[in-house]
Amino acid sequence: MIEQPAYTGFGFSDGEWGLLVGLPQSVLTAASAAESDSTRRTMAENAAGLETIAAGRESASPLVAAVAGEVVTRVGDPEAGEELPAISPADPQAMIDDVLARAGEAAALLAARVDEGEAGAYKHWLVEIAEQVVGAASTGGLLGLGGDQVSPSERRFRDRLAQVLND
Repeated sequence: MIEQPAYTGFGFSDGEWGLLVGLPQSVLTAASAAESDSTRRTMAENAAGLETIAAGRESASPLVAAVAGEVVTRVGDPEAGEELPAISPADPQAMIDDVLARAGEAAALLAARVDEGEAGAYKHWLVEIAEQVVGAASTGGLLGLGGDQVSPSERRFRDRLAQVLND
């Protein structure tokens, strides 16, 4: 007997599953790109985001747990010491706009395919990823002292994501 992919149990096509699985890492990257930071700060943001993604494997939501498991399989497990490379998009604003558009597509897809609880858990998880990333390293200041924990541009991304997802 041939084993079916996980997404078939949720009623998603391969492309729809790709959207849902790709979005958590895209949210992480967009949240990090919302404020230009040093490599050290970007690495701290990546680590916080990947840990939040990986923690989704323990979610009470079968959808979040399945998506998180797939993401960790693809990009690495922070519990095994794996890290994401620091990504600096050439056009951060275009990337942020793309992620927000895909988040809107995912919200509409979830509303049409899964119950409200599963949809809400997934959307809340995405906002939590953004929240952890933007709060992982302060911005500004001197020699790591002072600065804002969450910059206005980071807060704007997080808030726009929550608005798009209605979370």
